[in-house]
Amino acid sequence: MISKKSISDIPKLVFAEPRIAGNTGAAIRLCANTGSVLHLIEPLGFDLDDAKLRRSGLDYHDLTHLQVHKSFADFLEFTTCPKRRIFAFRTQAKVKYTHIQYSPDDYLLFGSEPSGLPERIWKNSFVSQCLYIPMRSYSRSINLANSAAIALYEAYRQLDFPK
Repeated sequence: MISKKSISDIPKLVFAEPRIAGNTGAAIRLCANTGSVLHLIEPLGFDLDDAKLRRSGLDYHDLTHLQVHKSFADFLEFTTCPKRRIFAFRTQAKVKYTHIQYSPDDYLLFGSEPSGLPERIWKNSFVSQCLYIPMRSYSRSINLANSAAIALYEAYRQLDFPK
């Protein structure tokens, strides 16, 4: 099991309304390897017992702290830390994810695979800033699990890879 110390040493990963079990499974594995916590905001496009979720997460499920929230409002109630910042990742944002100095109290928020973050979430007053991951102009988006890994590892690097 992960220690309380590791939970507080790195930003948390948040998937709002994810639809593809394999991406969430990959995020479970990512969080196990970094010590991050994975927050899932319902509705989910799969069951948490889904075979694809299990397969893509391999044997890392027991090493990951997973929190499921009924809604974005429920998630906000859960995350009451006064130093909390929520960074929403959107392809249309104006600030690069590398232009932020991350802290352990941060939350990295990503939307669902087919449609990204709903406007009601990214425009919420609790969202500190919208960020983007650069890509070629002809591309629409980067896979959810890959985007989460890019952003989380930048934060992990900035924090000198806490163990």
